[in-house]
Amino acid sequence: MDRLDNTVRPYAWGSPTAIPQLLGVEPTGEPQAEMWMGAHPGAPSRTGRGTLAEVLDADPARELGPEAVARFGPRLPFLLKLLAAGSPLSLQVHPDLAQAKEGYADEERRGIPVDAPHRNYKDANHKPELICALTEFDGLCGFRDPHRTADLLDALDVASLKPYVDLLRARPEEAALREVLTAVLTADRDEMARTVAEASAACERLGGDHTPYAEIARHYPGDPGVIAAMLLNHVRLQPGEALFLGAGIPHAYLTGLGVEIMANSDNVLRCGLTPKHVDVPELLRVVRFESGDAGVLHPEAGPDGEEVYATPIDEFRLSRYVLPEGAAAHDLTLATPQILLCTAGTVRAGDLDLAPGRSVFVPAGEKTEVSGTGTLFRATVRL
Repeated sequence: MDRLDNTVRPYAWGSPTAIPQLLGVEPTGEPQAEMWMGAHPGAPSRTGRGTLAEVLDADPARELGPEAVARFGPRLPFLLKLLAAGSPLSLQVHPDLAQAKEGYADEERRGIPVDAPHRNYKDANHKPELICALTEFDGLCGFRDPHRTADLLDALDVASLKPYVDLLRARPEEAALREVLTAVLTADRDEMARTVAEASAACERLGGDHTPYAEIARHYPGDPGVIAAMLLNHVRLQPGEALFLGAGIPHAYLTGLGVEIMANSDNVLRCGLTPKHVDVPELLRVVRFESGDAGVLHPEAGPDGEEVYATPIDEFRLSRYVLPEGAAAHDLTLATPQILLCTAGTVRAGDLDLAPGRSVFVPAGEKTEVSGTGTLFRATVRL
């Protein structure tokens, strides 16, 4: 078992206080957006034996287990994070596995450098993800029913939005969502900036269901993504609740602290709320134009106290243990690799004590017992 020393990424949207408060350290005054736990080459966790990537490369069968290596290759197929949003992240979607392989191969053929700002596919993998709230957590997830969105836009009484309202009410769902999103993202930038300004002022005036979009507009004035965001469900998670974001589902995190797990990929296609590259044709190829509820997940409790966040993904499996005072030790031994993260109290894993924000990597098959009083998240794979 290896105690992990993890990198915190200072993205501009990060909260300056949420991760330091969890870790019990003084804020630096700079945004602290994500703490990465895993072997991603961008910021691999450090151990007493070198980086976690180096440890896994030295003996993948021993560290990951032969079954995981046979299924996913000699790499850790997931990345675990603490994510602290102080302001909205970009509105984005992720490709499915076939789209990622096709897109990556195409950009490789065309010789686009992997670090080029206009490159879409950094790798050939998909990037499904799960966010579990540690605090109250706001986000956007999936398209709202087009008729409900038409009502929300109509209430703004902005003349330039009327054509979108009509489309959302008159067309079949898929066609309506596709036509409106396409129109928003390809409109004249100056005209759209004026529409966004009028819509933002109306959202401020109306409040209620319009409030989240007014807040987004304060951070991204004039951005077409503000109108695109109005097509999506707003959801507020309570601590312990989660969202699963599958391929093609437009989403954005707005505020809050959570535990995030994802397949080990960097593939992101952006819709807006960002100064970064937006490839509209490729985005429209990947987005799934279907509406539905955001789909808030609650953990499913097992007989041993493990609470599992069920998803259809094999590359990761996230669960948690809420350990009451005086509880018996839990045997967490698995034939697969694990990262254990404490988020509250003090938990003992093996012979290591974990305070909030501290984590360990457990090689496949290593005898592992946990005890103490607190909350422990467990990340592994599903075979």
